[in-house]
Amino acid sequence: MRKINRLVIHCAYTKPDMDIGVSTIRRWHTEDRGWRDIGYHIVIRRDGDIEMGRPLEEAGAHAKGFNADSIGICLVGGMSEAGEPEFNFSESQMKTLGRLIDGLQTIFEVPTDHIVGHRDLPHVHKECPCLDVKQWLNNRG
Repeated sequence: MRKINRLVIHCAYTKPDMDIGVSTIRRWHTEDRGWRDIGYHIVIRRDGDIEMGRPLEEAGAHAKGFNADSIGICLVGGMSEAGEPEFNFSESQMKTLGRLIDGLQTIFEVPTDHIVGHRDLPHVHKECPCLDVKQWLNNRG
């Protein structure tokens, strides 16, 4: 297993009525972008269910310059009906994200300050994951 030093939270940047999963995102990444597989390791659907994407043993394709030692987690949602960045994740998604982070943090010994949103990484100029991960971590109790 590769060394994991960071968890990177993303969003699919989809509208609230879109409940997609790994198969759709994999198609976007392989057919539309020409990648060999889905870029994320884990996708959290609207109902809070987890779907596994790229195997954890493999580097992802989700955060340029940080893929070798990170796990990419994608929340379905993040776009308003008007096409703007929006926190529109379900309570189930956020509960699942919390449990998932707790488990991955324990398994891989990832420091809390290495759990970040995609937008928190250097040279990223987007709102992804439409969530202030640091604030959420501090406030989730």
